[in-house]
Amino acid sequence: MERKLVSIQRIDHLEAIPGADNILKARVMGWDVVVRKGEFAPGDACVFFEIDSQLPEGAPWAEFLRARSFRVKTARLRGVLSQGLALPTSILEGTVPPEGTDVRDSLGVVKYEPAPPEGSDVAGPFPGEVPRTDEIRLQSALGVLDELRGHDFFVTTKLDGTSATFFKSLDGPLVACSRNWSLRPGTNRAWTVAKRYSLDTALPPGFAIQGELCGPGIQKNRLGLAEVDLFVFSVHDTRTGQFLGHADFVSFCARHGLRTVPVEHVVTGEAARTFDQGLEHYLRLAQGLYPGTKNRKEGIVIRPLVERHSPTLGGRLSFKVINNDFLLKDED
Repeated sequence: MERKLVSIQRIDHLEAIPGADNILKARVMGWDVVVRKGEFAPGDACVFFEIDSQLPEGAPWAEFLRARSFRVKTARLRGVLSQGLALPTSILEGTVPPEGTDVRDSLGVVKYEPAPPEGSDVAGPFPGEVPRTDEIRLQSALGVLDELRGHDFFVTTKLDGTSATFFKSLDGPLVACSRNWSLRPGTNRAWTVAKRYSLDTALPPGFAIQGELCGPGIQKNRLGLAEVDLFVFSVHDTRTGQFLGHADFVSFCARHGLRTVPVEHVVTGEAARTFDQGLEHYLRLAQGLYPGTKNRKEGIVIRPLVERHSPTLGGRLSFKVINNDFLLKDED
C-alpha cells in the first residue's frame, strides 16, 4: 500500500484539552491531532496531512508552519501528542472529493526527505523486481489489526539506521541500493557491508535481502556499534514475487551468515488468539530502549509468521509502530 500522505478523512472524535481555550484533541483514523476549537464537528470531513508531509512554501493555508520549515512533525501541545495535521476542506479548490482520496498532488505536498549522504554514489534507479522498504504506520491502516487477529505473528525491533537492499538477478551482478537508488560500487556503506559479507557470491541469484545499516555516522549510532553493520529484516524471492515467511527468513540469514533485526516476541497458538490487537497495546510495546544502551528505540515492526495478503494494504501484511517517546525527543 502506497502511503497516502495527504487525504480526505473524517473527524471521528473531539474532546477538550484541560487548560486550553482555543484548541481541542481530535481523532482522525488512528491518529490523535490537535485542531482549532470551532473549526470542526465530529463527522466533518478534513484534509489530513500525515507526519513528514512537506507543505508548499507560498500557499496561504500553509504559512503558519513557516517557523517549522513547512514540515509536519510530531508535537506536544498543552500535554497532548499531536501526530499529523487536520485542516478544513476549504483549502481545496472545487468540490470536496470522497473520503480516502489522495490530494497531495493537487496541494503541492511532497514527502520530506533528508539530504541523501550518498548522492554522489547513485548509479541508477531502484530495481523494479524488488519492492521498496517503506512500511506503513499502524495508525494509518487500523484495519490490519483485524486481519492479524488470531494468527501467529512476530515482533521485531525497528532499528534507527538507513535502509539498504542487495539484489542479485538470475543473470546479472550484485546490485546494492539505498532506499530509492542503486549505488555505484565503491567505498559507500552499502558496498562496504556487501564486501564484508561476500554478498556477490553468498546471495543466491533471484533473491534480494533488505535490512537496516546501523553504526558510526548513521542516525547518531543509537545502538552504540563500533562499525557499520547490516541487520536484515526481509528476504524477497523475485522468482516467485514473495517474501520468505519467518522460519525460512531466519534459516536463510543463518545459512548465509547474516544478522537479522532483533526478534522481540514470537506469539503463537492460544497466545496469538487471545492477544490484545489494539492500538494502545502496540504503542506500549513500541516503547523501551535499545538493549545495552540508554537510547530510546525507534519502535517495532509486526508481521505474521506465515506471509499473508492484506486487503487493507493491498500487499503483504506488515506494519510498524513508532515509539512516541522517540518521535518527541529523538526524531531527526
